[in-house]
Amino acid sequence: MHYQLNTTTSADHIQIQLPSSKSISNRLLLLNALSYSPYEIKNLSDSDDTKAMLGVLNSNTNSFDVGAAGTSMRFLTAFLSKIVGEWTLTGSERMKQRPIKTLVDALNKLGAKIEYIEKEGYPPLRIFGSNLEGGELELPGNVSSQYISALLMVAPTIENGLKLTLTGEIISRPYLEMTLALMKDFGVTSHWKGNVITVPEAPYQPKVVTAESDWSAASYWYEMVALNPAIEVTLKGLKKISLQGDSQVQHMFDKLGVKTKFSQKGTTLTNTGKKPGRFNYNFINEPDLAQTLAVTCCLMDIPFHFTGLQTLKIKETDRINALINELKKLGYQLSSNDTDDLKWDGERTVIEQEAAITIDTYKDHRMAMAFAPAAFKYANLVINDPMVVTKSYPNYWEDIALAGISFIEG
Repeated sequence: MHYQLNTTTSADHIQIQLPSSKSISNRLLLLNALSYSPYEIKNLSDSDDTKAMLGVLNSNTNSFDVGAAGTSMRFLTAFLSKIVGEWTLTGSERMKQRPIKTLVDALNKLGAKIEYIEKEGYPPLRIFGSNLEGGELELPGNVSSQYISALLMVAPTIENGLKLTLTGEIISRPYLEMTLALMKDFGVTSHWKGNVITVPEAPYQPKVVTAESDWSAASYWYEMVALNPAIEVTLKGLKKISLQGDSQVQHMFDKLGVKTKFSQKGTTLTNTGKKPGRFNYNFINEPDLAQTLAVTCCLMDIPFHFTGLQTLKIKETDRINALINELKKLGYQLSSNDTDDLKWDGERTVIEQEAAITIDTYKDHRMAMAFAPAAFKYANLVINDPMVVTKSYPNYWEDIALAGISFIEG
């Protein structure tokens, strides 16, 4: 399936209810389970990832398939390793290509018994749940923050807690800070000094909690306002002081001409017309925003150099190469050192504007959402596998129709 995108007239000012943050929702689900909470989480995400997590936690079987939900795979691996029983955990074909060895090795050092059913170092997993014994662990700081968050959340429930030393450069720090802050909401106070995080053995306390709206989803609205100065957008449910590292998007887009105003009505975005000569940024703490910014900068003819992208190669797809491939279809010639950077120096080739341009999404929700606003600049844009957006933003296509981007299913 694909969507043919076209632009239509939209209202000058639109209001959007953003989806709930799946990063926060998935953490709250695990903490709710670990605290044996009787309370339902308010404003829980309806994304595929959160549904996968919820499905496992509410299941009465011992075999689980989380599909493409990477967060669920990592968090549940840690959770099930301490729940007595024998469990199998699998996912989509892409999930079977996403490494999990670092987390499995760490859990096995704590007394877990986790085996690989197929390929060494990758899902699917067979987990023999048992009581875990804490102590000291050492992990590279540049691994996926989801591995580290998974260990931190189960740490208070294992004997002697956990002292975790992170070696080298620590990436995606805001996600770890988010995890520790939510754990504190459930009554467990940790200590982070230098590169050492200490979590005591302690019982979680049940609590009524509400998930924030998603700053990552907000990034696509910043992109739309940057590309279409005629519209003003008010986003509902965002917190100015947020646990989400991606709230930094407001400062990034301020440099690209989008002003953010917070009020009781919501978060209002307007175009100021400001445009830099170049945009350089280190995405070490906000890797999920890289696709939005890459497409925006190209469409605004702003050369850029992005660094700190090392985790992009092990996401839903290799996002660095996906961006290079798909932006080339729009005439932009990007380059990369193939490890942690992405660069565009302004080089372009002329393309046929009348011909339809088909964007492949690689089963990656952020590819679909980052490229859709390009319809403001390119007629006859086609997005393949558009419903991949349900992974994090199920109402995306209906919402952007309000901004003047219509779609026809084909």
